[in-house]
Amino acid sequence: MRRLGTGIGWRPEIADAVERMPGIDWVEAVAENVCPGHLPDSLLRLRERGVTVIPHGVSLGLGDAERPDAGRLAALAERAEALGSPLVTEHIAFVRAGGPLAASPRLEAGHLLPVPRTRDALDVLCENVRIAQEALPVPLAVENIAALIAWPGEEMTEGQFLYELADRTGVRLLIDVANLHTNHVNRGEDPAKALAELPLEAIAYVHVAGGFERDGVWHDSHAHPVPRPVLDILTDLASRVSPPGVLLERDENFPEPAELERELRTIRAAVEAGGQEHAVTRAGSSAGQHGATGIGTRVGTGIETRIGARTVTGAGTDARTGDRSAPPAPGPEPDPAPLDETTRQRLGLAQAALLSALVAGTPVPEGFDRVRLGVQSRALAAKRADVVAKVAPELPVMLGSGYRTAFIAYAQGHPMRGGYRQDALDFAEQTLLDGRPAEGRARRELRRWWLDRSGPAPRPRSRLGQVGRMGRSLIGR
Repeated sequence: MRRLGTGIGWRPEIADAVERMPGIDWVEAVAENVCPGHLPDSLLRLRERGVTVIPHGVSLGLGDAERPDAGRLAALAERAEALGSPLVTEHIAFVRAGGPLAASPRLEAGHLLPVPRTRDALDVLCENVRIAQEALPVPLAVENIAALIAWPGEEMTEGQFLYELADRTGVRLLIDVANLHTNHVNRGEDPAKALAELPLEAIAYVHVAGGFERDGVWHDSHAHPVPRPVLDILTDLASRVSPPGVLLERDENFPEPAELERELRTIRAAVEAGGQEHAVTRAGSSAGQHGATGIGTRVGTGIETRIGARTVTGAGTDARTGDRSAPPAPGPEPDPAPLDETTRQRLGLAQAALLSALVAGTPVPEGFDRVRLGVQSRALAAKRADVVAKVAPELPVMLGSGYRTAFIAYAQGHPMRGGYRQDALDFAEQTLLDGRPAEGRARRELRRWWLDRSGPAPRPRSRLGQVGRMGRSLIGR
């Protein structure tokens, strides 16, 4: 695996600062925010200096019940080639549901939602990953996500799920230690156990990020300093294996460059502490085993993982070297049989029911925590409001301080149906139809904004046409 070193998430807001930061070996850019034909000058300058740039996808939906969209895969491949990247990354998550598989309207989450750790979900995920691997020009690595909610009836731990995914597909893993901490707080999962069960040799690199806790729920905000528990998990990981790369993610509330540089130094120190612990463990083990019979005997931790029809021992300690990494995964299965469509249908129905409860107010599916689903639903609406404000910054300017409240109220009854730009148009349309804002400059500006972006002709027999006729009759006033 290629050694990457220390990196930071490249964002336009901190592009200049990233270029000036010492010790930055590589950066990661959100794939959907990069246009291959018009790469940002900052990324071009970084590439000219030899800094590796990796595209990080957020909308492919490898955990969706449906197969990955060929257009999204082609776009991800195009970005990898334009950036000269050694690999691309995505998430183990579902982001949309409904449609033909569930015989229901198609819904978009606008966020990364957890897949159930079941055999059905794993089978679908493995086939989707293989499809993606065949379509991409470079290796793929997939990331564990943070979750507020847990699926009922799960059959595997996170470590077991990831181990089998890597074993069956050969995919690399992007391990987010902040997400392990999130799942510890929100779902009671032990980060150390997850690390012990992982195929550590499959790790491509590691994410580190900050968040905050409110009312017993950890929110993976990427807008706060990295807390000590996350750094401790990073040290634990580095004591088991030397991570090829470690990257700091920050998406909002950007501090001064000096503060980001301090965080990067703290992250390096956490990795070095783990490396020193690993070296001490190896030295002690080697001394204790001097003259012992057997070469490379592995002393297990008692953790076992089911891999197909086999049982393998989870991360143990090599009695000869003290290496606490997991045993090597055998690699992808040869020519797996095509997946039965009924498996996708079962998963599709379950995902559609959950997403509909989160974004359309339908009943909560049996077995889910209603309180946690309420927290997740509000978080999805708040994130939609924030992202729409970024893709359409004119809206909060025109609507003023009432924008966020109005959008969250709108979101509770109007699911996303076509991405954030379409969401912005739909919100503007509904706001006008609801008679807000009142007649005046703000309303005229909102009508004009909507008309400029909704296309040359409104769709027939729709509310869109109603707003268009209303707007065009008043646009010159």
